[in-house]
Amino acid sequence: MKEPFLSALPIIEDIQEAGYEAYFVGGSVRDFLLGKDIHDVDIATSATPAELKAIFPKTVDVGIAHGTIIVIRNGQGFEVTTYRTETEYKDYRRPESVSFVRQLTEDLKRRDFTMNAIAMDKNGSLVDPFDGQKALKDKVIETVGSADERFQEDALRLMRAVRFVSQLGFRLEPETEKAIEVHAHLLQHIALERVMSEMVKMLDGPHKAEAFQILLKSGLYQYLPSLFSERDVLLTSLDYGVSTLNENQMWLLALHFSNTADSAGQLKKWKLPAKKIKALVRALDFLKQRIDHDWTAYHLFTAGRDSAVLVETVYQVIQHRPADSFVKRINDNFDKLAIKARDQLAVTGDDLLIWADAPGGPWVKELLESIIKAVLDGAVANDKQEIRRWIKTCGLL
Repeated sequence: MKEPFLSALPIIEDIQEAGYEAYFVGGSVRDFLLGKDIHDVDIATSATPAELKAIFPKTVDVGIAHGTIIVIRNGQGFEVTTYRTETEYKDYRRPESVSFVRQLTEDLKRRDFTMNAIAMDKNGSLVDPFDGQKALKDKVIETVGSADERFQEDALRLMRAVRFVSQLGFRLEPETEKAIEVHAHLLQHIALERVMSEMVKMLDGPHKAEAFQILLKSGLYQYLPSLFSERDVLLTSLDYGVSTLNENQMWLLALHFSNTADSAGQLKKWKLPAKKIKALVRALDFLKQRIDHDWTAYHLFTAGRDSAVLVETVYQVIQHRPADSFVKRINDNFDKLAIKARDQLAVTGDDLLIWADAPGGPWVKELLESIIKAVLDGAVANDKQEIRRWIKTCGLL
């Protein structure tokens, strides 16, 4: 057993010493069995929230009505949830109420997929009543029990299934796949923020091409907001081999293929952060320029290294070419720039005002841009006096 399980072991031991059951559950157990990195662990227990509070002096109520509290130990928080069953779902997302139970199997029965319904005790022994280990071995995503019921209970599971295809490269079990097609329309009942969270993870997965195929085949794409709700965008993306692209590169590629006149508006529909929207819209402008011509030193400088790499990667995908060598060229050329940021320029607007002995105005910004271009092109060295002489020689001041 490895971290972060080891850090959480004392929590399980304290619960057991008090006379209750406690197990590691969910994604951390799945990822452990797959040999993947584990970041957080979840603990399920037969102890109720009130009983947990009696065991641990420091707790935080984060979802106590649904049986979840955070136990604080040595400054670190651990999420602990009471075994529970759930009543009928009214909004395709949350149960009307939950009931605490004492049996682990009853708790595992309510989970989404068999690979996520495996529990592990403090010694590493597994409790697997729904053959989740077999699903992992066979690389298949299947629901616990009836697929129709699981997706009707929580329609976000539709996107979670597709996301796991992208992340793990697993295939959908036939009944699970059929149920996604039948219940795709339920996705419209889910808050956009929750859908977006799954979409971002899907776009970052190494098997996103397979996930796109499922979005298309199932009809799920029709219930996504903008860009990826366009069938042509998905089909075109598949034609261009998107598996190596990260999330930001996928957003930029989608913007390019959509030919939308309102890029920012399309991204806002996904409730992306304003900073990310601004960066992507700016990158789209540079991509349009890159399609028209190769990078100049000034455009490379203006874009900045990160944006230039983003744009070049997507541009090469559009050209059906591997991007690695072209991205290396971008980095090499950026390293050679005489200046890499505006504050590295040897002169300032104040210098220009003093030299001109004139009031400020748009001319200051325009002249600074001319100087930057000249420095980047090698027409003048980035030295204050050299720049002053160059300005006079060119009659710019």
